[in-house]
Amino acid sequence: MSVSASPPRAWQLMLSGRRLDLLNPQSEDIEAEDIALGLSRVARWNGQTKGAHSLSVAQHSLLVESIFFAMNPHARREERLAALLHDAPEYVVGDMISPFKAVIGGDYKAVEKRLLGAIHKRFNIPVDTPSTLISEIKNADGIAAYHEAVTLAGFDEQDALKIFGAPPRGLSIQKEFLDPMPAEKAKAVFLDRLSLLLG
Repeated sequence: MSVSASPPRAWQLMLSGRRLDLLNPQSEDIEAEDIALGLSRVARWNGQTKGAHSLSVAQHSLLVESIFFAMNPHARREERLAALLHDAPEYVVGDMISPFKAVIGGDYKAVEKRLLGAIHKRFNIPVDTPSTLISEIKNADGIAAYHEAVTLAGFDEQDALKIFGAPPRGLSIQKEFLDPMPAEKAKAVFLDRLSLLLG
């Protein structure tokens, strides 16, 4: 008689005690502290950046939100939250560099999309993000990536321009978000910004 194998575990236990189902994430299992902790410990650029600390996804998220707001000064609270949380699923799935995401394709993107939807629901952000807002956040994300690439990740300007495009001239960049912080500080700053935007 054969014993049927149990299905593979698809949930992640968080330090908050929540069990987050990766295949069917529920908004009530998402906690701000878990997001901030995870993102503050996930390295951008696979850790290939200058400095004593990794540039975390938490810092990248802060940089993107600040660029988004600089370019959209009349943005509503939930739009700024969407910018801050644009990479929030990475607190569970990690940060894969874009070339690897392209190789993996649909399954990764589907998991990421479901997680982002649950995160939006948890923080009262519309789940169906308008395409114009997605485009504006992607634009801010690309500008952040350009500055990270040339400041921290060893890219020469020509390569960065080819991959990310030219950043707008005269745009003020919050330089403190390009100075890699210890994880605890990145977590605290991220939580402060999230709390401010949640009102």
